[in-house]
Amino acid sequence: MGRWRDGTGTLSVGGGAAGVPLETATSHRTRVRGLLGRDGIDGAILLTPASSVHTFGMRFAIDVAYLDRRLNVLAVRTMRPGRLGLPRPRARHVLEAEAGAMARWGLRPGVRVALVVPDAAGGPKPPAA
Repeated sequence: MGRWRDGTGTLSVGGGAAGVPLETATSHRTRVRGLLGRDGIDGAILLTPASSVHTFGMRFAIDVAYLDRRLNVLAVRTMRPGRLGLPRPRARHVLEAEAGAMARWGLRPGVRVALVVPDAAGGPKPPAA
């Protein structure tokens, strides 16, 4: 993958659910903050690089998808607040969304996701592979 920046974009799941709003958290500060202190999220947030998450201080349950370098889904878990997720050795990215959202999008192990993030000029640009 190419170098990503904090920002927004869209998520497509295996050619199905297109246009899911996406936030990208690539800096240490935004990855640590993640969904803490929020009451919900419209869409999903991608933490990268990351191989595990926790839900301490969270206000709502979340779905967590662990992705490899090629954005293939390795595992999907639902985590209640106050939990610690085990690290996934092959995971490079973690995708978080409100509990139940990933099932609605058809996101499950083996599915590949696609991301579209705007470039510096504001136009759509998929991250480099």
